[in-house]
Amino acid sequence: MSKFWSPFVKDLVPYVPGEQPKLSRLVKLNTNENPYGPSPLALEAMRAAIGDELRLYPDPNGERLKQAVADYYGVTPAQVFVGNGSDEVLAHAFHGLFQHGRPLLFPDVTYSFYPVYCGLYGIEYETVALNEQFEIDVADYQRPNGGIIFPNPNAPTGCLLPLAAIERLLAANPDSVVLVDEAYVDFGGQTAICLVDRYPNLLVTQTLSKSRSLAGLRVGLAVGHPDLIEALERIKNSFNSYPLDRIALAGATAAFEDRAYFEQTCRQVIESREALVARLQAYGFEVLPSAANFVFARHPAHDAARLAASLREQGVIVRHFRQPRIEQFLRITIGAPEQNQALLEALESALA
Repeated sequence: MSKFWSPFVKDLVPYVPGEQPKLSRLVKLNTNENPYGPSPLALEAMRAAIGDELRLYPDPNGERLKQAVADYYGVTPAQVFVGNGSDEVLAHAFHGLFQHGRPLLFPDVTYSFYPVYCGLYGIEYETVALNEQFEIDVADYQRPNGGIIFPNPNAPTGCLLPLAAIERLLAANPDSVVLVDEAYVDFGGQTAICLVDRYPNLLVTQTLSKSRSLAGLRVGLAVGHPDLIEALERIKNSFNSYPLDRIALAGATAAFEDRAYFEQTCRQVIESREALVARLQAYGFEVLPSAANFVFARHPAHDAARLAASLREQGVIVRHFRQPRIEQFLRITIGAPEQNQALLEALESALA
């Protein structure tokens, strides 16, 4: 602690990201990165963007990217916001849409950045317990609130809330913003973007880090009513008018335009997930139903922390959360087939 800090800094509890190990030859299944590389068209577009024009500022509004997103989802560019990773987009939403003096609601087991944003912006919040199956029950959110946010599929559980349930939640909370954080929706869910024209209180956020294999590029987006988007734009332009550089804009736009590659790699991840689930269950694991590019699993006869440590000793890294209700689970990213096989061989040794 320093005397130069602003008073609120000492009370902040920062988000702790998944480990990015410096060692090589590790099977890295802890941060939900896509095992398949970016679209070749995206790589080509980024290479073409490297040149003399980098001396110029990028388009502050990201118009070409907004148009590509709008075309993909059948909305208008005025309904699209783009930012430097979905975490920045979420931060602007917390700042601009959830400061109403009433508690923000989100699940008790969910993305751990949410309480961090609440601390950063002084937002009161209440957590709502997932049910015994680790699913969201929308009836639990029918109480006074200053907004609702949840990932769909949820993280770290991977469980999906059906679109009909989201619509019931929206209808029951017409005076609150409902933010659906769809970082993993492309691996088995249906996006709620199809509801934005009917519900002006709905904001949907997505990232290009997962299904479009661009975690290193840092591009996120939001889709919603133009009034919600305007709030995000006003905050962005009061904070950083140029959040996306020329290379990021070029790569992200091309990634949205390359539908064939996107659909192919999503199918490969889903197929690998289903194969991995079957093998884990054969080893005696309980695996929650997942619509994400990871699975959440526990073994009734083995401590999760010890399993994670044993896997690490064998060069395989998974995510273990020391958190009530889920301390016996491991979150395992779906890797390429050879990575999944290395995981299974290490698990077999650990279980033995």
